[in-house]
Amino acid sequence: MQPFVLAIVGRPNVGKSTLFNRLVGRRLALVDDQPGVTRDRRFGDARLGDLRFQIVDTAGFEEGRSGSLQARMREQTEAAIEEADMVLMLTDARAGLLPEDEFFARLLRKTDVPVILAANKCEGHAGKTGFNEAYKLGLGTPIALSAEHGQGTDELYTQLRDAIAAHAHANPITDTDRSDEEDAAFDPETPFEDDPERPLRIAILGRPNAGKSTLINRLLGTDRLLTGPEAGITRDSISVNWVWHGAGAPDTGRAVTLWDTAGMRRKARVTEKLEKLSVADGLRALKFAEVVVLLIDATSPFDKQDVQLADLVEREGRALIIGINKWDLKLDRQEVRQTVNDTLLHALPKLRGVPVIMLSAETGRGVDQLMPAIIRQYGLWNARIGTAKLNNWLSGVIERHPPPADKGRPVRLRYITQAKSRPPTFVTFSSRGHAVPESYQRYLVNGLRETFDLAGVPLRLFVRKGKNPYEDK
Repeated sequence: MQPFVLAIVGRPNVGKSTLFNRLVGRRLALVDDQPGVTRDRRFGDARLGDLRFQIVDTAGFEEGRSGSLQARMREQTEAAIEEADMVLMLTDARAGLLPEDEFFARLLRKTDVPVILAANKCEGHAGKTGFNEAYKLGLGTPIALSAEHGQGTDELYTQLRDAIAAHAHANPITDTDRSDEEDAAFDPETPFEDDPERPLRIAILGRPNAGKSTLINRLLGTDRLLTGPEAGITRDSISVNWVWHGAGAPDTGRAVTLWDTAGMRRKARVTEKLEKLSVADGLRALKFAEVVVLLIDATSPFDKQDVQLADLVEREGRALIIGINKWDLKLDRQEVRQTVNDTLLHALPKLRGVPVIMLSAETGRGVDQLMPAIIRQYGLWNARIGTAKLNNWLSGVIERHPPPADKGRPVRLRYITQAKSRPPTFVTFSSRGHAVPESYQRYLVNGLRETFDLAGVPLRLFVRKGKNPYEDK
């Protein structure tokens, strides 16, 4: 069933993101005293009592000349209104009505979308006058609300309940809407089977102005995200649900959730509070993702920050794709390729073999290669290798190159098994586990990568001291 969608709209700094965070139960949207923090539409799964619905945080409605950042933000808000089942318009009861509120109200009266009017910041007596002024907007009786303190949500519940019930009646649940989120216990002997109906979580990371939002818009085939020449437009980590129908996708398509993140500069250059919040939000998206696309500007490939971001993805154990964007511009492509290859070889040896896609998000060139590469890396990230295969491999490795002795005493690796996937994690047992040097462990990891075709996927190897459980069998 398609969820009921409630869009929160209003002029800047009336408390839309604060209410959004309260209804989703988490601090997902950035909140600051500075107006205009939110620029893109942000979706979240909200709950209010027994009600479950999707909520959309929008940019504050501002006037601006055609093509300006304010005008593009306004277009995003208008799109949210058009796609919503109901709109919740917020005013600031403490500040009272402003011309922007009246302009917004006129716009909403021209639509067919049902509107709930709420005067926010009504805690105490400070907002009484502003609450009464809200009647002038002609959008019905306002709700006295305090998003900060949770006051007035009972009345909001009452107004939402009937609308959500009517929506559910018109869109009954089918069997395909139900999914089992519980994963079976890990078994390396059971091959991984992808579920195309379970959203594949993909985060797009990169420096400011690398083209992350443009790339997502290109994949979606629509201007879903705010873009432009200005660096740092994206502030929140914005999630977008999508179904991929490209070459190699199942007949029903592959469900995907895409995260657009704020551009990440070197830590020393990040001084403003708002930018720090944006970067932290992007890092949370990284932790939640399964596959990360690191988008790099071809005009300045592999800045120090790019290397640090790639290393961060590896340390977090996420599958990685590197996209070299702006491939349509006039540049020395051979030089760019050489720079990329040298950096991967010398600065990122743990990611040897990671897929590199040359593309142009602006023109679409090479973008069709991205999703097939993501699907392949996702499969490798979930790879399961049977214990028998691993131990046959280990026997051959030890025969060719045994571990170095420790103080004249031999170090024996008894057996190896895969403990988990996502990323592939292996445990090998030794009579003297502490004595296996890191250089030999890297040798084993490289061997696993080459033998079992795990190129570009983070691998984990742990050496434990223990008895071979198969010795007495």
